[in-house]
Amino acid sequence: MADTLNVEKREETGSLRMKRLRQTGKIPAVLYGHGKDTEVLCVLEKELTKAIDHGSHIVELKGAASESALIKAVQWDAFGINIIHLDLTRVDATEAVEVTLPIELRGDAKGTHHGGVVNFLQHQVSIMCPANVVPEKIELKIADLDVDQVIDAGQLVLPEGASLAEAGTTPIVSCTLAAGEDDATGETDES
Repeated sequence: MADTLNVEKREETGSLRMKRLRQTGKIPAVLYGHGKDTEVLCVLEKELTKAIDHGSHIVELKGAASESALIKAVQWDAFGINIIHLDLTRVDATEAVEVTLPIELRGDAKGTHHGGVVNFLQHQVSIMCPANVVPEKIELKIADLDVDQVIDAGQLVLPEGASLAEAGTTPIVSCTLAAGEDDATGETDES
């Protein structure tokens, strides 16, 4: 179920006015796409933060605009703490959208029991999928990953109707021998 954002029309522009708007707990936003006019809006910061914390990509807009929208871009302050602007694009439920999702590793790689170390090379992946089935994350089971093996993007299990928006040969995770594992005992004679 998509998170809901209550939106209001915004008449004012300019950095000083937007700073004042943010001080009232609202974030400036724009809504565009589907051949309709761009709408200048604002959303409640706590609702937006909740949607982002849930990993939502698709949100339902209520108020000045009543439709589904994709969170296209979130602009943060210089410290990456506070949201300062939001870009939304109109979507319908069956429309294919491109989203970047985090990858979450599941399980214990069997290569780690043979002296291997798991290297998480790519922490996110871009996929094309219908807007109504965008997952929060992509889970990758690594229990069968052994030393000198690699799992690439083409081996990810994607939701039905989804496809990779990047090369399927992109390495996601590998298991390699830990440094020094293939060396001799490493003992030195100090007399």
